[in-house]
Amino acid sequence: MPHAKLRILLVEDDELFRLGLRVRLQQEAELEIIAEAEDGETAMDLAHRHPIDIVLLDVGLPGIGGIEACRQIKQKNPKLPVLVLTSLSQNFLIARLIKAGAQGYCLKGIAAETLILAMRSVAAGASWWDQTATTEIRAAFHQGNIPSDSLVTADELTNPLTQREQEILALLASGKTNQEIAESLHIVSGTVRVHVHTILQKLQVHDRTQAVVVAIKKKLIAPNLLE
Repeated sequence: MPHAKLRILLVEDDELFRLGLRVRLQQEAELEIIAEAEDGETAMDLAHRHPIDIVLLDVGLPGIGGIEACRQIKQKNPKLPVLVLTSLSQNFLIARLIKAGAQGYCLKGIAAETLILAMRSVAAGASWWDQTATTEIRAAFHQGNIPSDSLVTADELTNPLTQREQEILALLASGKTNQEIAESLHIVSGTVRVHVHTILQKLQVHDRTQAVVVAIKKKLIAPNLLE
């Protein structure tokens, strides 16, 4: 059964960058750009009017700006995931994005493949934080600059893997193939492949063996999952 397309609202004021991004994203059969905006006000209006699954949002927007646009979009559509894509990486920005409700943060210039994985993860309910951002977020937590009711938690930063990814990694550690994992979790093997690819990206490793070694070393797999 084919998967439904991931419907995207693309918010970017740099016309050339937006065009390049649109062309690249539309090469993916599972992605569909529903609407585009050049400023925060338009983004808010489009997010309210169109059936979308994720907002890909630049921060440096004219008008009210990306952070305020994010805050107001989340206020009206609390369950709509927002992934920020920006060239800015100042320390203060991360905490403000989290307070505004963003579920993820990527720096411009990352590989398109990584951005697509980030969008899929965020749309599925996980968080995706750029490695540079993660260190800054963790520091902000320790300094008390991020509220305890934030959408991202300290545990999430310590362990970037979702519960499903931990389950799959534990099954990989036990030597199971994609097909065996799919049967065990009652999902299709194609979905397992996507999860494995995401795990390798998040852990910054090149193969399954490295992923398992890193996960065990960093205690990213819950002990009960390895039993």
